[in-house]
Amino acid sequence: MTEADARPQAVTIDAPLVRRLIAGQFPHWAHLPVTPVAADGWDNRTFRLGERMSVRLPSAARYAAQVEKEHAWLPRLAPELPLPIPLPLALGEPAQGYPWRWSARGWLYGEMASGARIDDPASFATALARFLGALQRIDATGGPPAGAHNFHRGGPLSTYDAQTRQAIATLGARIDAAAVIRIWEEALATRWQGRPVWVHGDVSAGNLLVEDGALSAVIDFGCCGVGDPACDLAIAWTLFQGESRAAFRASLALDDATWARGRAWTLWKALIVHAGLPGANPADAAGAGDLIDDLIVDQGESRG
Repeated sequence: MTEADARPQAVTIDAPLVRRLIAGQFPHWAHLPVTPVAADGWDNRTFRLGERMSVRLPSAARYAAQVEKEHAWLPRLAPELPLPIPLPLALGEPAQGYPWRWSARGWLYGEMASGARIDDPASFATALARFLGALQRIDATGGPPAGAHNFHRGGPLSTYDAQTRQAIATLGARIDAAAVIRIWEEALATRWQGRPVWVHGDVSAGNLLVEDGALSAVIDFGCCGVGDPACDLAIAWTLFQGESRAAFRASLALDDATWARGRAWTLWKALIVHAGLPGANPADAAGAGDLIDDLIVDQGESRG
């Protein structure tokens, strides 16, 4: 997702468009029904194609490069991972007034993760940590380094230093600015010391699927790349707490500096959403202030 620019509305992406694209490029699927998914994304629009497939279309030019990246890399990553991930079936071309490449994929069953759907939060956290650990162990040779294609996930925090400070200034007395700056600057002073590893880039509740109370799949690898795994740790604060947060951390072999950067990645996102900076997804605004407070408390506890 982007936090630098507002989402444009120039392209209308709806079920009739998807039906025309399918009929024109993959006529053997033209008889299948096309239906919008209940919980759609910010970067892409997703439609269900029949019972076993989905169609995913970038919503703006800045997301278009992710289509070919996922098409190339997801089939290579999937065999090494302990949980299902989306598998591309076909790569669509621009047509019918739609200007970017798009993809057809296998459908993954499950519902978005939420506290009410998770039977055992600590076990769920451990399963996710094992998935991310497996992802990090996959050979990253030739993988896409952090850049515009994934909004610098896996890259240095300094990429978003100016934006973070802008958000802090905008929020003013609404936050504990001194504590926030301390979290940010302490993390900013650290660097990933290991080899570049694979990162998902957007580990959020909406990209984790649950079946029968357990983690069943991980989706949306549009922000994947290779670099510093700290960006994948935000879920520790956005979904987990207490015992589940501790289980998640204990199951990942990462040093304190990486966790500090993970906290800072989470803080950056919460700040820009809370401040309402251009490009921040309004759907993320609820609870951003509470999350900032939690991050401040968590840093104090981690020192204690």
